[in-house]
Amino acid sequence: MSAANGTFLRMEHVSKAFPGVQALEDVTFEVARGEIHALVGENGAGKSTLMKILTGALLPDEGHIVLRGQPVNISNPSDAQALGISMIHQELALIPYLTVGQNIFLGREPEAKLPGFIDWGSLYREAQALLDRLNVEVNARTEVSNLSIAQQQMVEVAKALSLNADLIAMDEPTSALTRRETEVLFELMRSLKSQGVSIIFISHRLEEVFQVADRVTVLRDGRLIGTAPISELDEDQVVHMMVGRDLGEMYPKAQTERQEVVLEAINLEDGKELRGVSLKLHRGEIVGVAGLIGAGRTALAETLFGVRPVTAGEIRIEGKPVKIGSPQRAIEMGMGLVPEDRKLQGLFLNMAVRENIVLSAIRKVSAWGFVKFREAERLAGEFVRKLGIRTPSLRQRVRNLSGGNQQKVIIARWLTLQPRILILDEPTRGIDVGAKAEIHALMSQLAQQGVGVLMISSELPEVLGVSDRIIVMHEGRITGRFTREEATQDSIMRAATGGKENNVAD
Repeated sequence: MSAANGTFLRMEHVSKAFPGVQALEDVTFEVARGEIHALVGENGAGKSTLMKILTGALLPDEGHIVLRGQPVNISNPSDAQALGISMIHQELALIPYLTVGQNIFLGREPEAKLPGFIDWGSLYREAQALLDRLNVEVNARTEVSNLSIAQQQMVEVAKALSLNADLIAMDEPTSALTRRETEVLFELMRSLKSQGVSIIFISHRLEEVFQVADRVTVLRDGRLIGTAPISELDEDQVVHMMVGRDLGEMYPKAQTERQEVVLEAINLEDGKELRGVSLKLHRGEIVGVAGLIGAGRTALAETLFGVRPVTAGEIRIEGKPVKIGSPQRAIEMGMGLVPEDRKLQGLFLNMAVRENIVLSAIRKVSAWGFVKFREAERLAGEFVRKLGIRTPSLRQRVRNLSGGNQQKVIIARWLTLQPRILILDEPTRGIDVGAKAEIHALMSQLAQQGVGVLMISSELPEVLGVSDRIIVMHEGRITGRFTREEATQDSIMRAATGGKENNVAD
């Protein structure tokens, strides 16, 4: 690819250190004109630091950048923009109550003939032309708050093109997209590639890397491990380059003996999404819940945990009918829920690791209305060690941890209560492959200890690799039940799209 199209970007011998951490060490990275180049690695591998140097947010300690065959100095984001380099971050930076056109040209609005006034007609014509070029069916006068996440991603791409960018770095652009929305984005990326735009694609989803990328570069611990055409690698090789272990180790599965039923739902409905859902969860097993976006999987988790009301049907815990009208009641019943959006629903980002862990067990570390900080420190420290949470201190703000360590903090919070039932909604979304393997191993350990684990996941390899049994949902109903031995990606997808139900006893 590089030889055919010519090298467009070359970052040579780049190093960057922070106090106590060598973030990048002698990394050389190049991108050809008109290619999609995947940049992969675990959290902490150096991907973000390298991109911050490229976009002017950080200055390198050593190394230099060559763009279009000429050395360039990028000392701030404005320099990068002027050189045609744009970055689309995982956390979208659009203003929801402005229109699409206003967001695209924010701070760069065309002036009207009368000084101090904006030429709104030109602004919307130019914005619409960009959207049409990208085949995005969105009106430039639409308020961004009315767009789907996928449409907002397209607006970010249009914004990048409005800056005359011919190199666009995309950081986890598919993390909140459905399968169909992801396909639309990939078509857009291929279209940009055909127009000579170079794209750096950062993703933890290796199946997507193999679907869309021309080449892949792997970083590990701040060092370059290798660059190769995607056609010369397979997924197992890339994982081994990233973490130093094989793909088979991603899904450690200990054999456990299934015990009595700990949780049962009978014809459960929530008045909105669930339509007669029945399932059983045994002690010591992991039941995977698969299905497409909107199938009702999160609704099931929230109804079992008391976030949503039960309008019909029954929940039983250890054979006894229970009424769970609130999360507090669910916790009293021995349940824990790790929500889908850990930052919005699961963590107190500005609080320390210690406080986030002991929050649910506050009564254990309190007396007479006062927190016993020494006891809180002991309890939090115990679970940091048990779960291998990587943090410089128990008093580190949880927002500063990697995604995998943030997820472990939420799990640790529930483990302080020794739950009988743990519901995990997308437990490995947005975390790197090494952290995924650790979360999978932890789930297997919990099952060995007799915890019943209900895991919702959109990643079929994860569902197949971790689960003892699998249920599949479609439009609020269970349309498939599979044992670990008989489940395949094809059979799960047939059930997820409303195909013939496969009934296996719970």
